[in-house]
Amino acid sequence: MSSVLLELIPLMVVAALEPFAIIVFLMLMRSASRVLNGASFVGGMIVVRLTQGILFGILFSASAEAQTEDGSKSIVHILLVVIGIILLISAYKKWQKEEDPDAPPPKWMAMFGSLSALKAFGFGIVFMLVVIKQWVFTLGALSIINQAHLSSPDNAIAYLIFILGAQSLLIAKVIASAAAPAQSSRFFQTAGQWMERNNRPIMIGVSLVFGVYLSFKGITGLLGS
Repeated sequence: MSSVLLELIPLMVVAALEPFAIIVFLMLMRSASRVLNGASFVGGMIVVRLTQGILFGILFSASAEAQTEDGSKSIVHILLVVIGIILLISAYKKWQKEEDPDAPPPKWMAMFGSLSALKAFGFGIVFMLVVIKQWVFTLGALSIINQAHLSSPDNAIAYLIFILGAQSLLIAKVIASAAAPAQSSRFFQTAGQWMERNNRPIMIGVSLVFGVYLSFKGITGLLGS
């Protein structure tokens, strides 16, 4: 279990640092119902990840008997290479100041501060469904867990840990806002502005580091299998 969790850490980090999810979340947290709206947005994202885990978990389990161990490892390594390449492309596009195709339209950004909790929940679902990188991160995590041949309870625990890790920044912000509403209101205003100004260098660094790491891990795994 511990080795699986170590392999999941890079995927949890890059999923948690998705810039537009954080920016949208911070905008939601500027509203009067910020705790409810923020929790609803995160809840929508978690519902999609849980659904993906159930559906793809069933598919992986159904095909497990037909796969050799080497074949299962190859799938994991190929997915790691794909994720690494996606991150490297993302870093290059950020460096070239190209628009992120996963970014919501500008007219959407203006409305986030006035969304109801139900709409925030719905947008959390939509966000997870349309952002391709998040699908790839989830599939990568499920493949790593499946390849480890853990028991069913351990599979579920490992995937729940991945979900919590992938949403950890947003969950921590909801808890902080509920615990200290006055201080958090000022913090989210400042943090949102800082994130908007600095998300480019942050994502270049994160995407580059983990893109190289995951590509190297996947390629060496394929060459060694």
